[in-house]
Amino acid sequence: MDEPLKVMHVIQSELYAKFFQGLSNPVRYRIVELLLDGEKSVGELVNTLGASQSQISNHLACLKWCGYVSSRQDGKYVYYQITDKRVSQIMELARQVVADNAAHINSCTRM
Repeated sequence: MDEPLKVMHVIQSELYAKFFQGLSNPVRYRIVELLLDGEKSVGELVNTLGASQSQISNHLACLKWCGYVSSRQDGKYVYYQITDKRVSQIMELARQVVADNAAHINSCTRM
């Protein structure tokens, strides 16, 4: 493989890793789970998750930047929803893989 192609593959790998890092935080993962049930306001997410509004807003900004969620404003409220139905598929596949490997994942000391 020539050098420019290697560099391209490294950049692609880093991009995919960053995409999955969007779900690597338990709060962001939970936000996505909650939004799979439908649109939620920031306040609803704050109340459900018991985190501060600034924390939730920061997590939502990350999820929005990576393309997991989008938002709309209605008066003084901002509502978030899943941007792409494929996010639901990613979450379902993750649930299946975790269910099949839960004991191993739970005992992993390398992450």
